[in-house]
Amino acid sequence: MSKEIKDIDDNTPEEEMTVELELDDGRVVNCAVITILEVDEKDYIVLLPLDENGENADGDVWFYRYKEDEEDPNVEPELTYIEDDDEYEAVADAFDEFLDNEEFMADDED
Repeated sequence: MSKEIKDIDDNTPEEEMTVELELDDGRVVNCAVITILEVDEKDYIVLLPLDENGENADGDVWFYRYKEDEEDPNVEPELTYIEDDDEYEAVADAFDEFLDNEEFMADDED
């Protein structure tokens, strides 16, 4: 099962990039792109769902497999569910490591 990215706002800096994600029930959710991770030679995207005010009150993030068409950059990237528990855990661990590195870099800048 895959998700459809409705629109990518790439006119903002990478750390502020957002996408409109159409869910299976037809709802469209605006999400901030936190990062794209590579785990076991596969790409994964980490999204932060935002409410109508552009905020995320609960801190939940969503992980999806991420695939771009390298031959045609005009084709929207494909997002698919991660159904395997071990694969999901590997991505979650990679994201935790990403957050640790970001925190370290922020501490280093101070």
